[in-house]
Order: sequence, then C-alpha cells, then structure tokens
Amino acid sequence: MTERNSPLGATRVNPRVALVSCAELPDLEPDDRLVIEPLAARGIRAEPAVWDDSRVDWASYDLVVLRSPWDYVGRRDTFVEWARRVPRLANPAEIVAWNTEKTYLELLAADGVPVVPTDWVRPGQSWDRPAAGEYVVKPAISAGSRDTGRYDLADPAQSDLAAAHVARLQAAGRLVMVQPYLAAVDTDGETGLLFIGGRFSHAIRKGPMLEGPDVPESGSRPPGLYRPERIVARQPSPVQLEVAEKVLAGIQGGAHSLLYARVDLIPGPDGSPLLVELELTEPSLFLDRSAGAAERFADAIAARVLP
Repeated sequence: MTERNSPLGATRVNPRVALVSCAELPDLEPDDRLVIEPLAARGIRAEPAVWDDSRVDWASYDLVVLRSPWDYVGRRDTFVEWARRVPRLANPAEIVAWNTEKTYLELLAADGVPVVPTDWVRPGQSWDRPAAGEYVVKPAISAGSRDTGRYDLADPAQSDLAAAHVARLQAAGRLVMVQPYLAAVDTDGETGLLFIGGRFSHAIRKGPMLEGPDVPESGSRPPGLYRPERIVARQPSPVQLEVAEKVLAGIQGGAHSLLYARVDLIPGPDGSPLLVELELTEPSLFLDRSAGAAERFADAIAARVLP
C-alpha cells in the first residue's frame, strides 16, 4: 500500500481496488485497463487480480471489482463459492449467484419484463423440435456466446445438428436454452445499454455473431474465451431506455446497488425491445466507445472507497 498526505497534514493509506480477471487475461482486457489511470488520478490504486489465484489476499482490498473472470463457466459453483468469500465484492455475491445462470430470465418474465421467448430443456428431457423456423441453442450457463449455435429447422441437416447440440449439452449435465432467432439481429443489431453507478452511461450496437451451427468436431468454434464482436457506439431510443430501466428496477436492492450493469435488447417481431441478456457479473463495458465512460466508472468506484 502507498500513503498520501491529507489536507490536515496527516498521512493515510491510498485505497486499493482489485480488478478481477482470469488466468488467460492476467493483465485484463485492454478496455478494462482504461479505468486504471482515472482511478490513479483520484488517489486509488487499481490492480489486476486473477479470481482463482490462491495467493491473492482479497480482504486487503477496499473493493474487489469483477471484470473478466470468463473461465468460470465450467466451474460456476466454485466461482459462486469464491464470490461469497470475498469481502467488498462488486457486484455482490448474491447478484453473482442469481445472474450467472440465465434462468433469471424466467423470473424477470414473470415480473412483466419483455423477454425473448425461451424453452428450457433439462438433462434427460426430450426436446420437441419445431418443424421450421430459425432457432438459437445455447447453455444456460455460458459467457462470450460460447457453445451457442443458430439453426434453420426447416433444413433437415441443420435440424439434426440442432438436436445433436441439445443432446451434447444435456450429456454434459447442462441446462439448455432454445430461443427463436430474431431476424432484427441481422438488420438493427443488438443494443447493449450500459449503466454505471445506477445511472445510464452509454450504449453500443453489436452486429450479428451467430452464422450457423455450433459443430465442435468441424473446427467451427472460434478460439479463445469469447466470439469476436463488431461493436459501435449507439444512441438508444426512449423505448429501449425505458425497458432497460424497468429491467433494473426489479433487481434486489435496485439499480443503485449495482456498480455496473449491461442490458442487452433485440427488437422482437413487432419491433418492440426484448431482453436477451442482463449482464450483472462480468460484462464488457466498452469504455472505449463513449467519451468519459472510463472516468464515470472511476467516479462510481471512488464513491464506494473514498471517505
């Protein structure tokens, strides 16, 4: 720890903040590093830290901020247990436990949030395949669109591949999600609305990422922790902002209890925004897509650690 002079001439320890990543990204994603300098300007020392590194003393930090621990997917229970042991975690452990399995979509839908329709197929259950239509198959615990595929069920070969994908996930003991592919992804794209410190900060547009089936034996899966994304800045519509705020209003403790949040929306068949994901655990914040976003993030962190 370092020390600095207070206005009264005494010295006090500078706050320390851990920015949590994974072993494959020990120095963080470039976008996450953008907050380090603004934090330093506010007298806060930010350090990258790997979540499952047993040498890290998490209690020594004034705040532990989840950023890119994207290798937790295959051991989600271990990750949630770790989160519950970490003092001063943002976002908090109860949010991590709730948000790292996408069954939260069922709960939000029951509260009246417009959500992409989802069929849930548990291990051992049969899947009644639709005869036609484009669908997305993915696991309920995932990150970075891994193990996710798009299928045209009117095509017998793709329909069989979709069934094989469902069976493969079931065999691994994973809960499966089947959702209609929303055609607006190919035209309007997906809108991610970023909230920092409970306030809307900025928004981005994601282009389509799913080009077809997920067939591991074909080598079609991209390497790395996530699929490449095409991201540009976007101004959300009033309706999109209204839906995003409605989503966050239902979170335990309210939006202001969250250090950050990302609400991902896609237009439905009638053009109305539908929630596809609510990212409260380790979302990319795309700080480089909005002037002042890194500073806003630093301010939100500073509000939690400075007297």
